[in-house]
Amino acid sequence: MNAFILNTIASGGYVGIFLLMALENIFPPIPSEIIMGYGGVLVARGQMAFLPLLLIGTAGTVAGNLFWYWLGRRWREENLKAFIMRYGRWLTFEWHEFVEARDRFRRNGDWIVFILRFSPFLRTIISLPAGLARMKPWRFVLFTFLGSLIWNGALIAGGGAVSGLMARYETAAGWAVGLFLAGGVVWYAYRVITWSPSETGD
Repeated sequence: MNAFILNTIASGGYVGIFLLMALENIFPPIPSEIIMGYGGVLVARGQMAFLPLLLIGTAGTVAGNLFWYWLGRRWREENLKAFIMRYGRWLTFEWHEFVEARDRFRRNGDWIVFILRFSPFLRTIISLPAGLARMKPWRFVLFTFLGSLIWNGALIAGGGAVSGLMARYETAAGWAVGLFLAGGVVWYAYRVITWSPSETGD
């Protein structure tokens, strides 16, 4: 399991890292914890360099969030609600979660974009109200980049720290990663099955 994931990420190189991180912020194929964590293992093994991995992975995060920011700027709130009502099941977020992110943005201003980069549930959704509020593009990119830089750096460092343990306990590590991925699949399936469109406008 570990060797397969490492080889897959390594074969894609930095371009693959960029694309995976961008997609992870648009649609959840593989969580960033796996992508950047395994990137950290490759850094520890000398197959990737820390700084390019950090910068390119973070650029992918920004690119994925710019997609949602663009939707927020392009559409009115009624359009966003219709979009979420139609596709929210597969995107795994609901209208009330957008409303929560919107209200936090209104209360805390632009800095909430930076702060919520550390939230596993709201870090992507916050891009929608940021665009809707016409947050200046350079500020959105800056705060998203800085928050993501810290988060991704921690993931890379964590992956590097456990690299030796993974090599020593290959079987156990493989099972742990397999369970983590399986948990992600179960969580996604649960969200899809239990998702229901909100009927409220606020």
